[in-house]
Amino acid sequence: MKKVLFTAMFAAACTMVGAQTYLDPNAPVEARVKDALSRMTLHEKVQILHAQSKFTTPGVPRLGIRQLNMADGPHGCRAEIDWNSWGYANWNNDSIVAFPSLTCLASTWNRDLSSVYGHNVSEEFAFRGKDIMLGPGTTIARCPFNGRSFEYMGEDPYLAGEMAVPYIIAAQKNGVACCLKHFFLNNHEVNRMTVNVNVSERAVEEIYLPAFEKCVKQSGLWTMMGSYNKWLNVHCCQNDSLLNGILKKRWGFDGAVISDWGGCHDTWEAATGGLDIEMGSFTNGMTADNSQGYNTYFLADPFEKLLREGKISEDVLNDKAARVLRTIFRTAMNPKKVIGKQCSPDHYAACLKVGEEGVVLLKNEKIKELKNASILPLDASKYNKILVVGDNAVRNMSEGGGSSELKTKFDISPLQGLKAVYGDKIDFAQGYAAGRPMYARVDEVPAETQAKLKAEALEKAKDADLIIFIGGMNKNHQQDCEGGDRLTYELSYGQNELIAELAKIQPNIIAVMYAGNPYATPWLPQVKALLQCWYLGSMSGEALSNIISGKVNPSGKLPITFAKKKDDYPCFQYGEEGYPGVNDQVYYKEGIYVGYRHFDTKKVQPQFPFGFGLSYTTFKYGKPTVKANGENFEVKVSVTNSGSREGKEVVQLYVGDLKCSVDRPVKELKGFEKVSLAPGETKVVEFTITPRDLQFYDEQSHQWKSEPGKFKAYIGASELDIRGAVEFTL
Repeated sequence: MKKVLFTAMFAAACTMVGAQTYLDPNAPVEARVKDALSRMTLHEKVQILHAQSKFTTPGVPRLGIRQLNMADGPHGCRAEIDWNSWGYANWNNDSIVAFPSLTCLASTWNRDLSSVYGHNVSEEFAFRGKDIMLGPGTTIARCPFNGRSFEYMGEDPYLAGEMAVPYIIAAQKNGVACCLKHFFLNNHEVNRMTVNVNVSERAVEEIYLPAFEKCVKQSGLWTMMGSYNKWLNVHCCQNDSLLNGILKKRWGFDGAVISDWGGCHDTWEAATGGLDIEMGSFTNGMTADNSQGYNTYFLADPFEKLLREGKISEDVLNDKAARVLRTIFRTAMNPKKVIGKQCSPDHYAACLKVGEEGVVLLKNEKIKELKNASILPLDASKYNKILVVGDNAVRNMSEGGGSSELKTKFDISPLQGLKAVYGDKIDFAQGYAAGRPMYARVDEVPAETQAKLKAEALEKAKDADLIIFIGGMNKNHQQDCEGGDRLTYELSYGQNELIAELAKIQPNIIAVMYAGNPYATPWLPQVKALLQCWYLGSMSGEALSNIISGKVNPSGKLPITFAKKKDDYPCFQYGEEGYPGVNDQVYYKEGIYVGYRHFDTKKVQPQFPFGFGLSYTTFKYGKPTVKANGENFEVKVSVTNSGSREGKEVVQLYVGDLKCSVDRPVKELKGFEKVSLAPGETKVVEFTITPRDLQFYDEQSHQWKSEPGKFKAYIGASELDIRGAVEFTL
């Protein structure tokens, strides 16, 4: 009898398990979500909407639904953080590959490399057991002082969107969710938690939303991070107009919105404003309220109380819970999620490749002593003693920067990379000291220390045949770092003066600058070459030495405009109201004229234009042609490598409206292709101009529209270096 009863109970249990669709890894995600929701209590649904530690949210243990594990990105998986504090856990096995900064990735203008980046970096997240990578970022570079610009992809929404989409697709294919950030208008760090951004509807639609929209619609983005700032006087992490109105309803986003850490401020607004997962609020889980801990979050007990009182519909809760479950089944409980790997040879190879293609050659002067050849690539046989000067030659650039700082297994410094190629010919002088990377404060270096380092460099310069100055910015506070903006457009630590004095002693100077933002270059006439390196990650030194030695031909192009002086940027032309704001209100009075749109249309000459970058070879463009194809227009142009070295060229398509009822930029980026060409080789590059490419946002009708008339397609090697143009009529 007992045996019969046990058999019946066992059969019933098996039937019950079989009916649990949410546990069937092969069932469609939506079926799993619907089934799990039907089995969860109201309390369990609330629980999965907020943190249970610094970087995890709970699952549903009773039902076997796993928690979500997150980690900062987007350039690598951040070192393990303590459960309830911001301290590092000091693991021995969380050292990773630091991939180049996203400004560097954008500088490659190479969609295929973006996919390689997303695949490789997500493997490291997967191996560490992470389900959500907090990145990438497509916030527009409005202000050259922004401490987080190095985490983003430049000033143009088309370029940023095109480069982010392949990254996200590749990462999510591995079962790791990308959390695109920061949505939106997080264009500077000063007063980021309180500032309200006043911006025109047209600028929102044409400049600040398109990259995010493209990622949602073309990559199938799984999670989005709200920004700290306010828009329409409501914090973006709980902004109904932004999160429900635009993101979820208009764009059809079916994923989860995650707050930036501490970005949630109110239970009612968070509940009704579209936030799905609340992270990093006022409590650290223990000391702020050790009787409640994470249950004191806005979307925890206070939200549950409103639900049980009937003040908020349970439909709101179910929508949020469904989005979180959808994320869990796409990641933590995704049977196709990769195991991944960490610090593998192919990861370092990908890091190196992105770095090599992201370096931008900005100047390369011809030298009489070299029979009128350019100083780069550097022929070691022409020099007996090469002096490397600069703090960045030996600095670990993976450290600092705020939440994107990384703990690496190793980093090849620029000095190490150059010594590996040029050996004993290399001597080194630090020249200046930048201090330790600290968050929210500056490590001041004594003036006497700086003077001593400078004197040493100037003395060594007397014996040098060539100087390679390796400087720029770093990831210290008020350099390129979260939580603070730069204070000046000039380089810090007395670098401008040091370069000028070195040039008086030895005029053969190659300047190498690491930075995530543009900067003033008053010493430009005094140096023979300038390389913009961004932050190149773990393989920094090898990438740099490969470019300098000529092993690799530089092919990077600027994703941001370098102005001659700070006040040339439009954000600085309206006083403090334009940046950083007055009384927590900032006004984007330049409207759509951000970056090159301003410089081009207002006829302000930049130091280096958007899309600019030199090569060790030359490229000749043919005459472009345009032909209507249904609603679209097809543009073709031939490009020939007219030099003696193999190289890659970024062919850029800009489109201008020749006559319109509203002000429009002279031209806007609408296409680009990176082509590799052997000496003498010719390839035909084709572009498609769609109806949307010709439209502007009309604030009267609140719609996108285009007007019949003449347009012009510009083909260029940069925004200013136009090699051909052709008109067409809509």
